[in-house]
Amino acid sequence: MKVLILHPSSRYDRYLPDIPAAGRMELVFTDREGPEERWLAAGGDAEALVAAPVTPVTEELIARMPHLKLIHSDGVGYDRIDLAAARERGIYVCNCAGCNAGPVAELAVTLMSMLLHRTLWGDRMVRAGQQHEAVNELAAHVPEDLSTCRVGLVGFGAIGQATAQRLRANGSEVFYYARHRQDPAVEEACGARYLPLYELAETCDIISLHLPATPESTHLLDRAFFGRMRPGSYLVNTARGAVIDDAALCEAIRSGRLAGAALDAYDPEPVTAEHPLVRLAAECPDRLILCPHQGGISHAAFREAARMVFADLEKLMDGKRPERVVNGL
Repeated sequence: MKVLILHPSSRYDRYLPDIPAAGRMELVFTDREGPEERWLAAGGDAEALVAAPVTPVTEELIARMPHLKLIHSDGVGYDRIDLAAARERGIYVCNCAGCNAGPVAELAVTLMSMLLHRTLWGDRMVRAGQQHEAVNELAAHVPEDLSTCRVGLVGFGAIGQATAQRLRANGSEVFYYARHRQDPAVEEACGARYLPLYELAETCDIISLHLPATPESTHLLDRAFFGRMRPGSYLVNTARGAVIDDAALCEAIRSGRLAGAALDAYDPEPVTAEHPLVRLAAECPDRLILCPHQGGISHAAFREAARMVFADLEKLMDGKRPERVVNGL
């Protein structure tokens, strides 16, 4: 079976799982930046396509791959894949849900702590030779820490649950909102309680996002939501940029409604210097932490993603339905 992988081979040289089926696959690697003509020249006759979550897999590309049976995101996100076009052709679309839960949760909690402790501001003050002034300022306005905060998680899948477990270890009071409430056993194991969305905003000192970008979640955090958040609260987004109405977030930061935000995802990506949130960070350099969408980039995440991808490819080769289908086939 021919598999077109939109990544350099170096990644899979390191993380390719040791399974017999991999030796029966013809793996073709190409640059994920495209253009589509390069991909088609390399593997237009492939039966499976593996792409990064940020790589567009368009209706046109799908139409020009006549033997395609499976499109697999090698991360959690799959919003750049044309699901309708794939479904119409009977092509499975899969993702690697949970592959990066630990690393992303770790980053989310780190960003929360950085916001609370004013880390960017402190770094700037020390670099300017103003350590003494910084300490005096903090002593006069003592910050909270995670042990005294109520944290609200929007989305409670693998990453949300991993985040809750880490927050529990820090002594935080944890709440969550999801479209479908989890079983009581899961809530108890994670030390998290369910709240409706707006009640979550009104209750918590920190809101952290852990949900995919879907038509239902697009701009879920809008002006109305930010208006319900506690004055002086914080936002962390290690999920997807489209979940946030950027104009509403900029307004909430400028007005002081939010004390700060830390972001690891943007809409669109790759983000440019003209993006409103990047421009806002120049205005408010101590209140916005901007990361390059790095939460899922770790050895553990890449190794687990490769295992999931090749497990689904093996099932496809054996004439079985892949395990991680997300487009309802």
